[in-house]
Amino acid sequence: MYYIDHNSDNFTIIDCCLSGDTKNRILDEVSYFRNKNDITRFISTHPDEDHIQGLEDLDDKIRILNFYCVWNETVKDEETESFKRYRALHFSDKAFYVHKGCSRRWMNRRSNQRGSSGIHILWPDLNNRSFKSALQSAAEGNSPNNISPIIQYNLQDGVTALWMGDLETDFMEAIANDVHLPNVDILFAPHHGRDSGRVPSEMLNTMAPKIIVVGEAPSTYLNYYQGYNTITQNSAGDIVFECLTGRVRIFTSKYYEVDFLDYENYCSLRGFNYLGTLNLS
Repeated sequence: MYYIDHNSDNFTIIDCCLSGDTKNRILDEVSYFRNKNDITRFISTHPDEDHIQGLEDLDDKIRILNFYCVWNETVKDEETESFKRYRALHFSDKAFYVHKGCSRRWMNRRSNQRGSSGIHILWPDLNNRSFKSALQSAAEGNSPNNISPIIQYNLQDGVTALWMGDLETDFMEAIANDVHLPNVDILFAPHHGRDSGRVPSEMLNTMAPKIIVVGEAPSTYLNYYQGYNTITQNSAGDIVFECLTGRVRIFTSKYYEVDFLDYENYCSLRGFNYLGTLNLS
């Protein structure tokens, strides 16, 4: 689960995984940001349980009014309450179906009232044969991993970050020539950093990420992206990226060390450890 406080009146949530001891804390945090911003959007990459768990609790808490997702007809043998809420939101008038190059006010289009949030959808191409096959497979009850969108967040004069949901390696290889990827400062490794979701070399060479964030899958399944600077969530815990002009300050909830960041004196964030600063120039 990720969220972006745009330092404006916009707030963005990407996916949802609420359980255990952290559930109420996260709901309170998200509710705080929801209440202080006029525009809140929830982006669902795909309806696997670990990306929608607790969606009903989140919706009950903050009343999701803008539900962004890829249009799909995914079915499950057993429908959890979270999946039922996903389908209700997906087929409601709150839904906005994302696809490559889509445009929406205040997501990536300015108005006289407010500016853009810097969020762009780079994938899916609705006419792509591999994507159509992934949609059909999910509609037949198979994994919806490969219906995930590719989401770019860009801050003017600042960071470029990229999410790829749970895209799998063989699928990414099939679409590599159909996706136009930017240079990326922070890449959130797809499929939680699993080896089955390793980003193909062709895509990595194009993006040239300064940092790859490897997710929370069991360590035996992870790919640690040798040759790249990485932060592993299993060890680092929750991560906060303070995105500023020309740099990103990084904080972790657990004590963690890396050797590829710069150090600024007097950087602090209550409850977090200062890991270092990524200078973007």
